[in-house]
Amino acid sequence: MSINRTFRGAPSRALLLASAAALLATPVLAQTINEVSGVTITGQASYKTNAITSATKTPTALIDVPQAVNVVSVKQIEDQAANGIGDAVRYVPGVFSSQGENNRDTLSFRGNLTTASFFVDGVRDDTQSYRDLYNIERLEVFKGPNAMIFGRGVTGGLINRVTKVADGQQHLGARLEVGRYDHYRGQVDLGAPVSETISLRAAGVWQDSGSFRDGVWNKRWGFNPTATFKLDPDTTLSIGYERFHDKRIRDRGVSSYQGKPLETPRGQFFGDPDQSPNWIDSSAGTVFVEHRFSDTMSIRNRTRYAYYDRFYQNVFPGAVNTTAQTNPAGLAAGVYAPGSIVAISAYNNGAKRRNLINQTDFNAKVSTGGVEHTLLIGAEFGRQTTSNLRTEGFFPTATSASGVQTIFVPVNASRISRPDIQWREAATSGHNFGIAKLAAGYVQDQIELSPNVQVVAGLRYEHYQTDVTNRNPFLAAGTQRNFSATDNLWSPRVGAIFKPAVNTSIYASYSKSYLPRGGDQLSALNLSNQSLAPERYENYELGAKWDVLPTFNLAAAIFQLDRDNVLALSDPNNAASPTIPIGRQRSKGVELSAQGEITRQLSIVASYTYTDAKFLDSQSATVRAGNRVNHVPKSSGAVWLRYDPNKTFGGAIGVTSMGKRFAATDNTVSLAGFTRVDGALYYRINKTYDLQLNVENLFDKRYFQYADSNNNISPASGRAAKVSLNARF
Repeated sequence: MSINRTFRGAPSRALLLASAAALLATPVLAQTINEVSGVTITGQASYKTNAITSATKTPTALIDVPQAVNVVSVKQIEDQAANGIGDAVRYVPGVFSSQGENNRDTLSFRGNLTTASFFVDGVRDDTQSYRDLYNIERLEVFKGPNAMIFGRGVTGGLINRVTKVADGQQHLGARLEVGRYDHYRGQVDLGAPVSETISLRAAGVWQDSGSFRDGVWNKRWGFNPTATFKLDPDTTLSIGYERFHDKRIRDRGVSSYQGKPLETPRGQFFGDPDQSPNWIDSSAGTVFVEHRFSDTMSIRNRTRYAYYDRFYQNVFPGAVNTTAQTNPAGLAAGVYAPGSIVAISAYNNGAKRRNLINQTDFNAKVSTGGVEHTLLIGAEFGRQTTSNLRTEGFFPTATSASGVQTIFVPVNASRISRPDIQWREAATSGHNFGIAKLAAGYVQDQIELSPNVQVVAGLRYEHYQTDVTNRNPFLAAGTQRNFSATDNLWSPRVGAIFKPAVNTSIYASYSKSYLPRGGDQLSALNLSNQSLAPERYENYELGAKWDVLPTFNLAAAIFQLDRDNVLALSDPNNAASPTIPIGRQRSKGVELSAQGEITRQLSIVASYTYTDAKFLDSQSATVRAGNRVNHVPKSSGAVWLRYDPNKTFGGAIGVTSMGKRFAATDNTVSLAGFTRVDGALYYRINKTYDLQLNVENLFDKRYFQYADSNNNISPASGRAAKVSLNARF
């Protein structure tokens, strides 16, 4: 309780403490290098990852990557009992979760919101959905525009899931979880070599969970088998297939009143949970081939086909009345005082997407005049088709049998049951079919001028075409239905790295990316925007990385990310004026992180972020120049410390703190800052089994976790515990 009182209304102090736990440890670390330099922790036993391929499409040490990259290891994911991306990125600087209408992963990277910057093994996985972590080796988080490597639309950053594949090793593991709110979950990871040339592996998950929110639940399952064949000493073929299903009740939280979220009981639902289902079925197949011509030259090709079938429906809250209202729809006749009733609306949406993407990368290491080059030449081709159909919800009333689109309910009796809702298209409903085609080529050179100086320079060209057909039946005869846009995008990245020591790097970098007018979900093209240039994002970054120990790293980055060509009213004070691409947005900030094992007993993950994200131009009557970007606090920080006094017992404490945020771009509703404390205990039964207890929100802090708009704000869970039994054979 004293912790809550200490930090209430003063998140900045908590942030300083959160970052200080890592940064103040530096002198101690320097003194103990000789004592623990022999510690080598790899694989599942470590929070630190030393090298990845996806940042440059070549095997590269993280210390030699000229941008901010954070890797969430499977060890950290298991220790924190994180099952989704929103939980896993809690300790990553510069990344913030949004509600996403509670039907999808939605993240803000350096002040830029996205529902599509998600990748699997470097391949786009951009449909709106929730993703599970049961089949991953690690979660890679990139900050800043990354179009040179990953393609258009990666504007402020991205998430890349690196999956488990058959690797010729034995994997026999399982995990069972039981927790508060009827949480049950099981997952397995089984793999083994079949022969000297063939290995198999399969990961699976099943979950059935309730919620602290009334009427809310989630059921999911997934299965991901893979097989790897060594065709000859230099050629490897891997194939994989994943089937995943997630079904849940869609909960869009509470509304707001007088600039703050409504203070209702934690579990109180706004709308009708029984009429708010959300589900996705996805299937994806992958073929990966790699051939090594020599120790310095190789080629690899990855093809991924994915099919996504998703549907969501919701009966959700709108605004609370700010003036007295007489005879509102859905309520008994009378006069209702300000702040006493809330609007309720409904709609549903079904979408199907098919992605076919092929990538080829050629790598070679060459020397020219004493200068070492690591070359990348690559190509990517893709075709994505998307169909959407939205229908509106109509509530029958005593005076309208065909229904009205908005009714009102009392704030203190906001959960309703309306099985009589009628669902049908309206003139404003989205009903479209789109095709996106891409053909891209890219080159990159990692140049080692000397042992102390490196340069990374790359350029990507992408020919991107979007075609969208509006199928809404209410369009007047003769109205244009087909829209098309073609963009030829040049996306550079350049970085310079100075290494004063083998374990230290200082870098400066620049990168650029674009978001075409089809938008994150490829279907936003229309008559007014099809001829407009895409949004443009430019990132300038200075940073430093220090591998204090082979198992422990400190990193810092200073950045400025500019977004322009944002659609805005030509006259912000006239809602009828033309919308043109004149808006600008800027994010400036600092990101600090610490990650890894200081000793065999002490592990740490820590971060601090300062972000000043603002609109530089007025875009409308409510989004004015100087407004802060929504969902982004100025200051935030987190620390996770695990200590194992011996081989049998261990414990961990996690502190996350976040400053004030705005729910929407008009900055009229704010979410107060908060500090939350989590804890965990670990007990090793024997070499095969161990027990784990994770407690979320240890001190039962009340706060609002995130928002989607001024009227859809999610309360956070109270204290909740999970017990896990882990087995490794």
